[in-house]
Order: sequence, then structure tokens, then C-alpha cells
Amino acid sequence: MMDFGSTFQVVLSEFWYLIPLLIILGLIRTPWFKGKTGEFLVNASARLLLDKSRYHLVKNVTLPTTDDGTTQIDHVLVSEFGVFVVETKNMKGWIFGNPHQRFWTQKIYRSNYKFQNPLHQNYKHVKTLQALLGFDDHQMHSVVVFVGDSTFKTPMPDQVTRGLGYVSYIKSKQEAVLSPDQVKEALEKVASGRLKESFATDRAHVRHVRGLVSERHGVAPRESRSGLLKILIFPVLMLGVGAIGVNAYSNFVSGAMAIGTKRVSEPRVEQAARPAEPSSNSVVQRVHQSPSELFLARQECNSLIAAAIGNQDPRLLRDRDKACARYKALQGEIH
Repeated sequence: MMDFGSTFQVVLSEFWYLIPLLIILGLIRTPWFKGKTGEFLVNASARLLLDKSRYHLVKNVTLPTTDDGTTQIDHVLVSEFGVFVVETKNMKGWIFGNPHQRFWTQKIYRSNYKFQNPLHQNYKHVKTLQALLGFDDHQMHSVVVFVGDSTFKTPMPDQVTRGLGYVSYIKSKQEAVLSPDQVKEALEKVASGRLKESFATDRAHVRHVRGLVSERHGVAPRESRSGLLKILIFPVLMLGVGAIGVNAYSNFVSGAMAIGTKRVSEPRVEQAARPAEPSSNSVVQRVHQSPSELFLARQECNSLIAAAIGNQDPRLLRDRDKACARYKALQGEIH
């Protein structure tokens, strides 16, 4: 019977560094991390490719709405050419959709996934920010940018872009629609009107969105912890599999050692039980029995060599060296 407790402790002591690594790998696979990665790429490219003196970037803006909820905007760029409200999507695969559809489709191999039309999603962002700033429609611009390994399989409007295409779209707007004073005032209103950037604000927004979705589909909202559970369960499962593997290998090695020891010990018992023969025949007997003893010694040496592979137990290594030395000594006696 396998001792899982002791084996797990051995695995944990030897491979403890894998726990944070596996947690990080699990975290990378979550939608939250993918979203943050996409936002980071857009932020970095905006700071590098847009003139900071003309384009003022504000990220992760959470604004209160008229329905006592919140709306969260990934990026706001304020310039003399207007206010650009940027929605980021970090997705892969083929993307199908048009501006009038309620849902778009993401296709990965043979699997299809529906997601909200990002233009509709960003429309609420634009209107909420527009109400705060008091600007006209021509002074507001909605931009959607897909980052990641995605490909549009249907024609998309100009404001729906991939990668750095959103920078080109923003730069294409060359008509000044805001004065320097309006730009400054807009930045001040965003700073004063936004909710404090914090974990609590993000969680409140997530709960609000879940409530809207649940109300729309007639399902009571509930807090989901599946993402966190996946992150924690993944490394535990990997360690469990590792423990079983190590235990199985340990049992295999022990069995191999037992077989080798049995094969060596049995002939010795039989030989010890035989009556002693006259000394005149002792040399002949040793010569005739040496090949069999040599074979057993070789078996013992090979078994211990196999058992010592990947096992640095000093006692096992010492037994291996003794057995192989005995085998070489018997070889010398016969030859």
C-alpha cells in the first residue's frame, strides 16, 4: 500500500518551487489576466506612438451611471481632435460580426463563442463620458482594438482595429474640435468624476455587470469563484500526480532490488546446505560453479545499477559498488 502522506512530503520538499510557478501559469490563463495584458499593450503603444503633448491618456476610468451602477472604460485619450474612448479586446481566433449585430462570434478551430458586440458595449461608455463632459457627438470617438492572435473574417468599420491599427485611426482625425481650454477642462472633469481606482471599485463594477446580465436572463446573480479555484486546484493536482509518480517509481525500484537480492541469496543457501566435499575436488567445484555464480553476480550488479538511476541514496550506491566489484572479481577468477 502506497504511503501518499510521506510521498507528498518528499515531493513538496523537492519541488516546492513549482507551486508558485504553477499558480502563475494558472493565473495567466484567466480572462482577468488576458484583459489586463491587452490594456497594458494599448497603454504602452499609446505612450510610445502618440504625442504626449497633444494626446492625454487616462486609463481604467470607472464612472457612475444614471441607473445607480457603474461603467468602466479601458482608455480615454483627450486631444484637440476629440475624446477617444477605447475598448480593448484580448482575443484569438477568427472574429465574425457587423456593427448592427447584438453579439459577435469568436471561432477557435471548431468551437464558436458568442460575445457582446464591442461597439454596443463601448456606446454606453461613450454616452456616459459624454454626459459628464457635455460635449457633442462629433467631439466623441468610439474605438475598439483587438490585441492577440485574432483575424477579422468579416468587414469591420474603421473604428474597429487590430493591434496598432487603433493608433492609425486616431491619427487620421486631424480636424481640431476642442480648444486647449476644453481639453484641460475635460481632463479635470474626468479626474473629479471618476470613482477612485481600487480593487473595491473593480469588484463593485463586476457585481453590477453580473446583476445586469442576470436580470436580463432572469437568473439570480451569484458570486463566482471558479477562476480562483482553478488557479489553486491546478498546482495541487500537479503535485498529486507527481506524488503518485514518485511513489510508483519508488515501488518499482524496491521491487527490482528485492528480486536482485533474492536471486543472489537463494544459490548461496543451497550451496551452504550441501555437504563439504573433499579438498581435492574443491578447486574443480569452484571452477564448475563459478559461471553460475558469475551470472548471479552480474544480475545483482545490473539490478542495482538500474535501481540507482535517479536515486542518490548512499546505501543503495554503496551496495551497487560492492555488487559490481564482486562481479568483476569473479570474472577475474574464471578468466
